[in-house]
Amino acid sequence: MTVAEPRPGDGPVRIMLRVVIRPGAGPDFERAWTRLAAQIAENPANLGQSLARSRSETDVYYVTSDWVDAERFRAFERSARHVENRRRLAPYRVDSTMWTMRVVHALPGPGVTG
Repeated sequence: MTVAEPRPGDGPVRIMLRVVIRPGAGPDFERAWTRLAAQIAENPANLGQSLARSRSETDVYYVTSDWVDAERFRAFERSARHVENRRRLAPYRVDSTMWTMRVVHALPGPGVTG
């Protein structure tokens, strides 16, 4: 089965990244990611992002990042800022896998405010 890349105009996309880091580098990786995420949050096409640590796999994190559309995410991905961000995280990363998906429905839960 072939899955198509989200097309421009398809609406919001979610990027999910599974990152395996060097053993014991978790606190440093989290600090570095937080600094870089603050910069990414300034991009008007970025709808939000999160970092989660696996409960079942040591030294594995998941990054999710939502974007207005695939075209603007790809523009960010090709930017000098993104290249620099990847360079800054490289000392912590052992391996990573990325998935791109189109957000079909997003329903806020009762705990979401404002």
